[in-house]
Amino acid sequence: MNQQKIGEYIAKKRKEHNMTQIQLAEKLGVSNKTVSKWENGKCMPDYSVIKQLCQTLDTSVGELLNGDDAVNKAVMEDQTFSILERISVLEKERIYFIGIGLVFMGILLLVLSKFMGGTNVQDFISGLLFGISLGEILVGIFVIIRNLVQRNAG
Repeated sequence: MNQQKIGEYIAKKRKEHNMTQIQLAEKLGVSNKTVSKWENGKCMPDYSVIKQLCQTLDTSVGELLNGDDAVNKAVMEDQTFSILERISVLEKERIYFIGIGLVFMGILLLVLSKFMGGTNVQDFISGLLFGISLGEILVGIFVIIRNLVQRNAG
């Protein structure tokens, strides 16, 4: 995706609809400076406004991302598959980091449980923390291993 080309396309479509940057910004609920940044290729529209932007400019997401009215279906499919592939990778990484976080939190609770103790209540809390920490560590290890197996299989 060429950010500059997309910005030029947004400006072109806005002008075709006889809108100023301020008018487009008001329709989308953003500032006119944001629209200016899009049109100058300094940043991309946030995913939360792309659908509304495309509707306002009477264009498709594929045309917007390609920066051209004449979208090649093969290019659009390639972009779609590329986006879906990236989402899949990010989801797998997110799950992996959740597992690591669980193991880390479990270790912290395990260490904390060792500093508790003395009275019956403190011993109970120490044992409870110990049990929770072991559970967290085991669940974290399970999530990590499951994610690694899925990553290697897919």
